[in-house]
Amino acid sequence: MARKVALLLWGAQTTQLLVEPPWRPAVLWDQVTLTCQGSGTASATTWYKDMWRWGPKGPDHFTVTESGTYHCDRPGSGLSPPMTVSDDDLVLQVPVPALLEGDMVTLRCRGWWDKSVTSVSFYHDEKKVWELRDGTELSLSNLQLQHSGRYRCEGLVQSWFSVRSSVSSPVTVTVHELFSVPVLEGPPELTEGSPLTLICLSTPSLLRPQAPLLYVFYRDRQVVGGPQWSPQLLVPTVGISHSGNYSCQVRSEGVALRKSSSQLRVTVHMPVANATITPGPLSHQVRSGDPVTLRCSVQVGSAPVTFTWLHNGQEVARGPLLELRDIDVGHSGTYQCVATNQLGQDGHRVFRALSPELALTVTTGSPWVTAVAVNVGRTLLFLLLLLAVIGGCHWWHHRGAPQRRSRCWTLVSWAPSTQGMSTGSDRVTSPMGVASHLGPHNRCLSQGPHRCPPALPHLGIHK
Repeated sequence: MARKVALLLWGAQTTQLLVEPPWRPAVLWDQVTLTCQGSGTASATTWYKDMWRWGPKGPDHFTVTESGTYHCDRPGSGLSPPMTVSDDDLVLQVPVPALLEGDMVTLRCRGWWDKSVTSVSFYHDEKKVWELRDGTELSLSNLQLQHSGRYRCEGLVQSWFSVRSSVSSPVTVTVHELFSVPVLEGPPELTEGSPLTLICLSTPSLLRPQAPLLYVFYRDRQVVGGPQWSPQLLVPTVGISHSGNYSCQVRSEGVALRKSSSQLRVTVHMPVANATITPGPLSHQVRSGDPVTLRCSVQVGSAPVTFTWLHNGQEVARGPLLELRDIDVGHSGTYQCVATNQLGQDGHRVFRALSPELALTVTTGSPWVTAVAVNVGRTLLFLLLLLAVIGGCHWWHHRGAPQRRSRCWTLVSWAPSTQGMSTGSDRVTSPMGVASHLGPHNRCLSQGPHRCPPALPHLGIHK
């Protein structure tokens, strides 16, 4: 007992020093019993007091008769934490069991050999937190981490002959986490139609590993799951409505203790769908030389969306607009656009939407030119027929058959092209304004029916 030893702390301390009654610091007048628990046999226990080896190796417990700070040692589990036995005038005591969030604790201020104490004040980290006129105990309920710290008490201690003010030694109070602040884990980006699994991770304290915990899940501050025993939230099939800010909350059953995670932003991406080309309809006719602009769009699809243009199945351009200037017949054909977006955290999922075909027909010339060409052709055909009639009349005129010349007038009058014509003494004007001179041998038109031949057999006209 005369030899002082150095107390070294090594490794994890698994040797425990138990005290009865279970208050710390213990007080000498409570008949304190210390018990050493650890590996090895009880006979291998070594005791230390005030950093000195105390007593012989031997029993694993004894009743304290002297104030001081005690340790015990076991060869296989090391040195125990210290335990102080006080004999001061004023002592602040706290319970020995570990304190966790949500617990209740009672601090008591005791005078020497249980002398009366009045006007007690309690201090937390040198700040007065409570003052009592009567009583010596302070109860703290629903402990939080901020209740940790150094506590002491002051009071008036009555002795046999006087009353004196005393201050206790400080006592460290440690409040441990019942469970850690939760962390919400899950994919920040999802594709529409895929499942969503969120996990609310929170670690229970090793001091109370079986503490029952409840989990609640929120989206944009609205409850979407729980309270439940499972730390997982499963959404089998997500849609755009499932996008939002998610968080989870962990609650301890029976204790008013709740902890919330940070928010996790979950975004649901939409594959492209329903690509269309404007302007419609599905067939489009334009004239050569006109400019044409086509636009490709999608009804749904998360950005970024890319567009590719196909002409008769071959890629010709990229971008939402296809501008064709000075088009010709080579631009005729079918046009389609392909809309594409890539989804997923690494863009490994590619989605495409193909628009319906648009048939583009390019015509040469204009409708006015076509109409003029048709009318000119009809006029030329009329003139050819008219010349044939006039030639027949001329032939009959030279044959000198008066009885047949009257038919010439009838034939010319029958021709349908005479409608809308103006006739003079020597010319006929067509509806297009083309004049045809009859000449001196073709004036049977104005000389009466007896001057024209009666029929034109070679033209298929008979009497």
